[in-house]
Amino acid sequence: MSLLLNIIWLVFGGFFVSMGYIAGGIALCFTIIGIPWGFQCFKLAIFALFPFGQDTRMKDNPAPQDLINIILNIIWLVFGGIWVMINHIFWGIVLCITIIGIPFGLQHFKMVKLALWPFGRQIYSTNGDGLF
Repeated sequence: MSLLLNIIWLVFGGFFVSMGYIAGGIALCFTIIGIPWGFQCFKLAIFALFPFGQDTRMKDNPAPQDLINIILNIIWLVFGGIWVMINHIFWGIVLCITIIGIPFGLQHFKMVKLALWPFGRQIYSTNGDGLF
């Protein structure tokens, strides 16, 4: 079922969401200072391609770089993450207005977690296939 929903997602906008994240990631990686945020855009792009059957969570084991992740997340939030989050909330609400759009709106709400705080999060499969 998630394969069918992922195909419908791709055809009706998921591909363009992913391409937007890839374009942003490439633009950020052109600058030396933006490379860590560019990689997070690529993480969002992968998640935006196939959101059904996947979710995000914080990494299980706390690492010494947690303070760095917090600082990078705050910079992400201030310089664009809030707008990415608002965008996903907006489209989640718009899609949940119709009955047929509810599953797709819920995927936008699921992307809010990753868009708000991407450093230190990982994408995993909810189908039991292991980590993505």
